[in-house]
Amino acid sequence: MSKLDILNQNWIDIVFEGRNKEYGAYQLRKENAKNTNKAVIIGGLFFILAISSPIIIKLLSGGEEEEDKIFQQTEVVLATPPPIDKKAPPPPPPVEPPPPKVDQVRFPPPVVKPDEQVVEEEPPTIKDLEKADPGQKTLKGNPDADIQIENPTFGDGPVNQKVTEDTNEIFTTVEQMPEYPGGLEAFYKYLGNSINYPPVARENNIQGRVTVNFVVERDGSLTDIKVLRGIGGGCDEEAIRVLKKSKAWKPGVQNGRPVRVSYTVPVMFRLSE
Repeated sequence: MSKLDILNQNWIDIVFEGRNKEYGAYQLRKENAKNTNKAVIIGGLFFILAISSPIIIKLLSGGEEEEDKIFQQTEVVLATPPPIDKKAPPPPPPVEPPPPKVDQVRFPPPVVKPDEQVVEEEPPTIKDLEKADPGQKTLKGNPDADIQIENPTFGDGPVNQKVTEDTNEIFTTVEQMPEYPGGLEAFYKYLGNSINYPPVARENNIQGRVTVNFVVERDGSLTDIKVLRGIGGGCDEEAIRVLKKSKAWKPGVQNGRPVRVSYTVPVMFRLSE
């Protein structure tokens, strides 16, 4: 059985026998092979052009000459070193460090050697190390020696540095956050004793959390009190009223000085059953 080629011209004529060949489908099937070949050739040309365009642009713009200029070698002439003065005195020998305050016993480091070169040497015992420190060699300590500290100079820091003035910036996070006198437990106890439940909220069974934001000033007072998320029924206004009558807080501290800090607290309104 021969393979059926539905795009063959004979089959196309049979399929469209007695139909409107001017509609367009007949013409598309008839010219399918020619259109496909044309599309493949045009697509291949576009692909080759896209791949080779950077190389063509580089050749046209003289890219090779620019690269030659960039990587051009430059001969560097070094200065002649100064002559050695043979009459100059030799440097002094290194000063022997003073004896340590505590005795030292030599702790031999492990060295891999052939068996015939191994010399049996007993390491220091625990008893030897009770009153001595391990070291590269055995030294007799001097109990009266002063303790020496390496690199004792740490720098003097800025000299005559002026203290900068306090800025009016409002911080959100500082080294030491503001705190109500006695802590958060005392603060929420104050809220519980000071809040008067609004009658409108009580009648309509309104309860929930009012999120309030304020600024703790450098003197501990609260300013810019505003409700971020309220529940209505007069609860928002009551939360602001109670915070305005709050004691002075302990201000926030940044770099050792009090600063203005933005603080957010939730105020709970809950009806007792």
